[in-house]
Amino acid sequence: MKQAEVKKAWLTAGNRARVIATLSHKKSDKVPYNVSFTRKARAKMIESYGDPDFESKLGNCLTVMRCEPKDSWKEVNPNIWEDQFRVQWNRTVDKDIGVVCNCLVTPDNINEYEFPDPDDPLRYDDYNEIIKTKKDGFFVVALGFSLFERAWTLTGMENLLMAMISDKDFANSLLDKILDFNLRIIENACLFDIDAMMFGDDWGQQTGLIMGPKLWREFIKPRIKQMYELVKSKGKFVFIHSCGKVDEIFPDLIDCGVDVFNPFQPEVMNVFEMKKRYGSSLSFYGGISTQRTLPYGTVTEVKDEVKRLLDVIGENGGYIAAPAHAIPADAKPENIAAMIEVLQHQFPQI
Repeated sequence: MKQAEVKKAWLTAGNRARVIATLSHKKSDKVPYNVSFTRKARAKMIESYGDPDFESKLGNCLTVMRCEPKDSWKEVNPNIWEDQFRVQWNRTVDKDIGVVCNCLVTPDNINEYEFPDPDDPLRYDDYNEIIKTKKDGFFVVALGFSLFERAWTLTGMENLLMAMISDKDFANSLLDKILDFNLRIIENACLFDIDAMMFGDDWGQQTGLIMGPKLWREFIKPRIKQMYELVKSKGKFVFIHSCGKVDEIFPDLIDCGVDVFNPFQPEVMNVFEMKKRYGSSLSFYGGISTQRTLPYGTVTEVKDEVKRLLDVIGENGGYIAAPAHAIPADAKPENIAAMIEVLQHQFPQI
């Protein structure tokens, strides 16, 4: 194919086609990408670009939709925000998520605790309009805090981890109630013309699984397998977001039906080794260092890292380029701009 023809194909190819190609482990015209920001980082880039609408011009390849009812977050006290489960988050320091500051569920009241309504139509009422408006979108419904995280936000991290050892009935009961809620969300979301569901559930820390592989396989794996298999039965892709060093369970995730692993943190795993070892079965989403390169690197180092990821991890598909998390506040604006420049100006792969 002549260079001019390749360029024309590149310019006319769509984001949805690119993502589907890469998730099918096929070479696309360019590596799809998706960049998101924390509030402070977004404010920095608005100032740097002089453009409050810069995000709409990034060319992101994923259209992410939430499954929470509108206005489900309420500020109940100064800097204290309450979510749909009535979990309260102190956002005095962390303005994006916050720190849980109440405990709602105990072994004594678990049967009385009332879950939100997964069938509330307000969760999904803008899906059709978004899908209609973005004709070329690859549509992902994100269900955050989807199992382990939801459990510990309700009962406390220490309480949940202790229950996995000393009160298994309570741990199983709480996780089963969350599972039932999630299965209804999946059923409802997959009625729409979406492409994937992405589950957020951080299981890792910098050195390994928070609860260890044995307890993960006992409490988490059987339930996520049900969730992911339901999504796959609807003909949709499965994304999982889990921060931390969790590569020891990649074979389990493949067994559960995961298509895409995120955030693919280079600080805790060798991303190039992971691509070699699991790249025929898993696609990866992330990989650009938010703990080292974006905050502390030079512009040249950022460009070199992004180019290498595109060339090596992105070879023959299986990769959505992105920062390893929503870009944090300490990332340098010039480094963020350098990353975006490389992502936007990929030359068509022949």
